[in-house]
Amino acid sequence: MDMPENPPLGALQQSFARLREELVDCIIGQPKLIDCLLVALLADGHLLVEGAPGLAKTTAVKALAARIEADFHRVQFTPDLLPADLTGTDVFRPQSGSFEFERGPLFHNIILADEINRAPAKVQSALLEAMAEQQITVGRSTWKLPELFMVMATQNPIEQEGTFSLPEAQLDRFLMHVTIGYPDAAAELAILKLAREQASRRAHPAAPPRALLSQHEVFAARDAAMAVHMAPALEEYLAQLVLATRDAGRYGAELKRWIAWGGSPRATIALDRCSRAQAWLAGRAYVLPEDVHAIVHEVLRHRVLLSYEAQAEGVTPDQVVARLLDLVPLP
Repeated sequence: MDMPENPPLGALQQSFARLREELVDCIIGQPKLIDCLLVALLADGHLLVEGAPGLAKTTAVKALAARIEADFHRVQFTPDLLPADLTGTDVFRPQSGSFEFERGPLFHNIILADEINRAPAKVQSALLEAMAEQQITVGRSTWKLPELFMVMATQNPIEQEGTFSLPEAQLDRFLMHVTIGYPDAAAELAILKLAREQASRRAHPAAPPRALLSQHEVFAARDAAMAVHMAPALEEYLAQLVLATRDAGRYGAELKRWIAWGGSPRATIALDRCSRAQAWLAGRAYVLPEDVHAIVHEVLRHRVLLSYEAQAEGVTPDQVVARLLDLVPLP
């Protein structure tokens, strides 16, 4: 079968710009979340989003899925969820006298794992193979997941009762960890206006938004973003930022006292991929230091594990990353 030709680079960037504009119109007050969703889509990674209820986390990923050629499934994580509720299970068919695999919700393109920290570790670990290797194993059979596959997991930082903290191995599978806050006064009024307009349109529902991007265009955009030029000096800077989390003593006693464990090589790979995607979305064919700085907190926030002393002093991962940026010299 003949494959369609890749669209020109400029056309792809324009399509992503239109996609971002539409998302900004319907997701008010959360530009960082929208940008990180697009970066994760381009960098072929998964997103962990942390924020209080009602901040449009679910709405954002649903709006993204509705505007690309992809199917969407939402899974509400609860303490009684089982791994088979995600992966699927073998079901006995009396008509044929045999077992048939019934696919679970992971066999969709975009998955929303809502309140992932409400499910026990066994269920959380069911996502590990899917996120890392894009496949699941049930019994003796291994099943491939769709080529376009992205997980956005959310967690609520307010309530801690009945929750199960994500283990470090699971956290490292996420390309980025995004924290979002409340909108400002102007955005709050815009949200109120949008909610009124949506309520008035319920009597006459509008047609669903059309897909702006096909899956082929998404894959072509990924190739284009990963081909963005990065100078060797900037690559060295990326590596030094991550290496500084493992050998913090080189940059002072304070940093060494704060960091218990540094980022793995996945951190360097994620920083590289996200920086290229950030530059491509900005319309450039090369990476600048500001592209790295724009996403470094999201890439390292969940990969730098703080010492007990740092936690006792109220030091946050964001403060540690900010200190790294001060201490590691730019090329």
